[in-house]
Amino acid sequence: MRRKVIIDQDTLGPAGTNLQAVALLLNAPEIEVLAITVPTGDHWRDQQVRHALRLLEIMVRTEIPVAPGAEMPLASTPATVAAWEAVHGKLVYNGAWDLARPGRWADPREVCDLPEGNPKSPPAAEAASDLIVRLARRHPGEISLWCGAPFTNVALALALEPRLPELIREVHFMGGSFAPATAAREFVQNPRREFNLRFDPEAARTVLRAPWRRLVCAPIDISQNERATPDLFARIARAGTPLAAYLDRFGRRDRPMWDEVAAATWLDESLVTRFDDYFIDVNLHHGASYGDMLSWDPGHEPGQGERRARIQKHLDDARFYEAFVALCSVQP
Repeated sequence: MRRKVIIDQDTLGPAGTNLQAVALLLNAPEIEVLAITVPTGDHWRDQQVRHALRLLEIMVRTEIPVAPGAEMPLASTPATVAAWEAVHGKLVYNGAWDLARPGRWADPREVCDLPEGNPKSPPAAEAASDLIVRLARRHPGEISLWCGAPFTNVALALALEPRLPELIREVHFMGGSFAPATAAREFVQNPRREFNLRFDPEAARTVLRAPWRRLVCAPIDISQNERATPDLFARIARAGTPLAAYLDRFGRRDRPMWDEVAAATWLDESLVTRFDDYFIDVNLHHGASYGDMLSWDPGHEPGQGERRARIQKHLDDARFYEAFVALCSVQP
C-alpha cells in the first residue's frame, strides 16, 4: 500500500526549493499525495496557490486538490514585526512581508501573472485546515503530514480537531536551526533563527507541543550546504519531460536545498546517517530571541509542555543528489 501524505507548503515559485520538494514527493511512486495545503509564508497565500496549481498542470497531476490556507499568522503582522525590529534590529528575511525584495507586494489578495504560465485549474473550495481534519478522520493513522512551511495551517487544524495527533501517522517538517556550519548572513549572527518557525512562532509552539505519534525535524543544519548545481539540472534536463523542461528553465541554481532534503529524507530515511533526539520548542518571549528554536537533551528540558523530536543531523550527500536527479527525471 502506498504511503499517504498531505503536503503543507508555502509554494513560492516557479521552481525553487519549495516547489522542487513538492515535485519530488509527487514523482515518488510509493507515495499517494492526498492534497497540498498552502499558507502564507515565502509569499502571500493566493500567489503561491497559483504556482502550486500550475506545477500540477505541468506534471499532469491536477487530480490533487490545492487548498488555500491561512492568509496571516496566528498573531504576527507586518506591524508587530516592524515594532520588534525597531527594538531588536532587522530580520534578514521576512518572507511575504519582505517588500524590499523583487516580486513582493503589500496586498495579500493581489496576484500577478506567472512566468511559467497562469493555471487554468481552480483551487479547492475547502479551507486547508478543514481539509487536513477531514482527511485525517477518513484515514486514521495512515497519513503523514509533510510540512515545509510556517505551521499556521496545522495549528488551525489542531484547534478544529484536538485529536489530530492521534489521527496522523507522523509529522515530518523542514524548519528550525541549531548550529548550522555556514557563513550565510541569515544564520551567522542568529544560528537559532529560522524563517518557518519565526514567521509564525505561536503556531510553531502549538504544533511542536502537540502529542504526535512521531515528530521528525529536518533542520537547516542538514541542508544549508546542499546546493542545486547547474550540473544537477543539466542531468535532469536529459529526461525530456515537462517537469525537466520546467526545472531547466526555472530551477534556482546554486541555492540551498532546504526543502528538497526534507522531502528526500522523508521518502528514504536511510539518506540520514545520524539522528539525535532532543526536546524542542519555540521561544515566545517578546525579546531579542522571539521565534528562535529552543532545544534540550533528554532529562534537561524544563517540563513545560516540550515534546521529544527526532532530529536529522548528517546527510549522505552523494545519495541525496542521486535521489534528487532520479525523482526529477521520472517519466510521466
